[in-house]
Amino acid sequence: MRGRDVLVLEAANAIATETSSRNSEVIHAGIYYPTGSLKAELCVAGRRALYDYCASHGVEAHQCGKLVVAVDDEEAAGVPALFARALANGVERIRMIDGAEARRLEPALNPAVQVAIHSEVSGLFDSHAYFLALQGELEDRGGAIAFDSPVLRGRVTRDGVELETGGASPTRVRARLVVNSAGHRALEVARQLEGGPGYPGLAMHWVKGSYFVASGRAAFARLIYPMHSRASQGLHLAIDLGGRTRLGPDAEWLPDDAGPPFDYEVDLARAGHFYQQVRRYWPGLKDDALSPDYSGVRPKIVKQGEPSADFLIDGPEAHGVPGLVNLIGIESPGLTSSLAIGEKVAALAGD
Repeated sequence: MRGRDVLVLEAANAIATETSSRNSEVIHAGIYYPTGSLKAELCVAGRRALYDYCASHGVEAHQCGKLVVAVDDEEAAGVPALFARALANGVERIRMIDGAEARRLEPALNPAVQVAIHSEVSGLFDSHAYFLALQGELEDRGGAIAFDSPVLRGRVTRDGVELETGGASPTRVRARLVVNSAGHRALEVARQLEGGPGYPGLAMHWVKGSYFVASGRAAFARLIYPMHSRASQGLHLAIDLGGRTRLGPDAEWLPDDAGPPFDYEVDLARAGHFYQQVRRYWPGLKDDALSPDYSGVRPKIVKQGEPSADFLIDGPEAHGVPGLVNLIGIESPGLTSSLAIGEKVAALAGD
C-alpha cells in the first residue's frame, strides 16, 4: 500500500504450511506474557486488529471467552499475580472469579476448582480463511508469490540485498528491502546472507505439540486453560469451529540435532498424558474418548528449562544492515499478533 513492488519467496508449494497452520487457532487475550515484552504488546494490539480484520473480511471468528482454572492450592496461589499481569498488559474484559461461579459458567469443571480467571476477549478463528484473505489482498494490490522458491543464500549489497533461490526455477532477486520471515528456517536464512548479522551464540530448539480430539458431545462452551504449576504442563481445551472438543498442545522437546522438515505424526502413546492432565479440570473425560488429530512444531531460541524468550524482530537499527528485517523464533502468540507484527515490520522497514 506504500507503493512498493512486493515479491514473497515461499519455500513451500502453498502459503502458511508450518507454525501458522499447525496450532490451536486460538485468539489470545495477552494474559501470560511479561509486561513490556513484544509478545505482550503485539498480542494485545494484534488481537484487537485480528477481530476487526475477520469481521471486515468475512473470516469466521468466535469470541467465546476463556477460563484459566486453578484446581489446587499451588495453582490458586499463582492466580492473583497472573491476573495482575493481564491488567498490566492492557487486557480488557477480564476478571477473577471463584470456583462456584466458574462452575456456573462451565458445569463440567472439576468441583475442586478453587478460583479462575475469566477472559471474555479470548476466542477462536478460521486461520486458513484468514491466510487466504491476506493472500488475496497481497495479490489484489499487485504483490506476487513465487512458490517452491526457497532462499539458498544471499549477500548484502550497496543498495539492498541479493538473494539466490532454489526450487524448480532457481533465480536471483535483488531487493532494496528483505523481510526474513522464514519460520523454522529463519535463523538459517539470516546466516546465509553474506554481510548480514550472523547471530553468534543463538541456536534453534524445537518443541513438538500434539493435539487430540475427544469424542462425544461438547461439554464446554469456552476455552479451558489450567494454571501452570510444577505438577501440570497446562494442556488446554477448545471447542473448535467444527464443534469438536480439541485438547492440546503438549510439549515434546525434540533432540538437539532435530531440524526441519519435521515428522508431524501424532504418537498414540501420548494420549495417556492427556487423560491424566485434562482430568484434573475435566473429570468427565471418558476412557477411550481420545483420538489423534494433528501436531505442530514451535521454534524456540531457548533451551528446555529456560524462561521463554521474546520475539526476535530485528531491523537495521538493531543489526546495522540497511534493508533487512529478521523475524526469528516467532512462536505463540505469533498468529494472534500477526497483524501487529506486520505493522512493526513496516515501521522498521522505513519509507
